[in-house]
Amino acid sequence: MHAKTDSEVTSSIAPSSPARPVYYVQSPSHDGEKTTTSFHSTPALSPTASPPHSHSSVGRHSRQSSSSRFSGSRKISPNDASKGGAGSHRKGGDGGKPWKECNVIEEEGLLDDEDRHRGLPRRCYFLAFVLGFFILFSFFALILWGASKPQKPQITMKSITFEQLTIQAGSDSTGVATDMITVNSTVKLLYRNTGTFFGVHVTSSPADLMFSKLTVATGSINKFYQRRKSQRLVSIAVIGNQIPLYGSGAGLTTPSGKPSVPIPLWLRFVVKSRAYVLGKLVKPNFYKKIDCSLTFDPNKINVAVSLAKSCTYD
Repeated sequence: MHAKTDSEVTSSIAPSSPARPVYYVQSPSHDGEKTTTSFHSTPALSPTASPPHSHSSVGRHSRQSSSSRFSGSRKISPNDASKGGAGSHRKGGDGGKPWKECNVIEEEGLLDDEDRHRGLPRRCYFLAFVLGFFILFSFFALILWGASKPQKPQITMKSITFEQLTIQAGSDSTGVATDMITVNSTVKLLYRNTGTFFGVHVTSSPADLMFSKLTVATGSINKFYQRRKSQRLVSIAVIGNQIPLYGSGAGLTTPSGKPSVPIPLWLRFVVKSRAYVLGKLVKPNFYKKIDCSLTFDPNKINVAVSLAKSCTYD
């Protein structure tokens, strides 16, 4: 044996390098796997050998691994986490259910939010458009109808001309003897359409010429169309042939059949006018009831008798 040198004595006395800290990583259980704990330690290094990894790099790696392992549990509530953790130890296959249920609930909530923000379907917009158009069109038609109602046609009775009026003895269809009257006359009137934006179609009810409440002659207006802001002279043929009087014409007959005295008569009828303002959708009707009182003069055959002051209009 030989004596140790001072350098050898000093190196043997010097304390060894401090031991590296021991750390472990605990992984959560997945699908029934048991919890495992991994222990890692850094072996002691000799003074001459340099460590392969610094302490700071090891700590950073451990923090990243632990944070990545627990990042999946951020969306679990505390109650669900406690239930899930307990179930993972009691029942191996139920550990992942709380996470799946949480994801399903979140997806349903997102779908509800999308449906809520999506708005009304196209069918609702179409129905709203149709309803709005119908309301606007009805309002427009109502305006046209209201504007057309005051623009009533104007009717003025002009004259009546008797071409023939005779009373003779005869018999009716059953053979009863009675006086028979024959009338052939023409009534003229002036029809004026005051409408500024529509024409009218004109007809009339039967124009009855009456004597002692008996209709002795009748006629009607031939249907015609009158343009806006225009007028025309209308003629009505009022004719009666061999109408029985049943005693009403007593004292009027003569051998020639010509009445010897004036005969009071009444003329009554209704003029009907229909305007097509907006096709067949807006078609106001106008009615004018005319009642004329006149007298037949046997000396005025084929002479126009004025009706300007003999008629009333309703």
